[in-house]
Amino acid sequence: MGEVGKAMGLLISGTLVYYHCAYRNATILSLFADVLIVLLCSLAILGLLFRQLNVSVPVDPLEWQISQDTASNIVARLANTVGAAEAVLRVAATGHDKRLFVKVVICLYFLSALGRLISGVTVAYAGLCMFCLSMLCQSSQPLGNCVLKLANGEVLEQEAHSDT
Repeated sequence: MGEVGKAMGLLISGTLVYYHCAYRNATILSLFADVLIVLLCSLAILGLLFRQLNVSVPVDPLEWQISQDTASNIVARLANTVGAAEAVLRVAATGHDKRLFVKVVICLYFLSALGRLISGVTVAYAGLCMFCLSMLCQSSQPLGNCVLKLANGEVLEQEAHSDT
């Protein structure tokens, strides 16, 4: 699956999550519960159907496992991310770096004001849409479809057609 396929899949999934959380006024926990119920029922129906049709399933889902290295890698990445965020907040809270303190306070104030105006789900969905658009723009840059190009730290206009 290319970058365009990933971006479109992410956008479709995000749209479904946004619909579930914003328009149905449901929580993310209820979304996960709904997804698990649908998966469980689908697998049960497929299992019964395969049993009735005497179809053997080549892969047993009960045998699926992730390796110890993969589990360690996931936990290590999560710990590094949380540790980096904690370190930035600790330095900002102690006041040793005044510029970082001001940046954190301004960022938190902006997020607080934004949270009062717009729901968190809407902000997350807008961020997802912008991320998907940037993925689509990066994948179509060699074709010359993007208007802006970042080169040497400056924003330059890119011509729509390379032959003109």
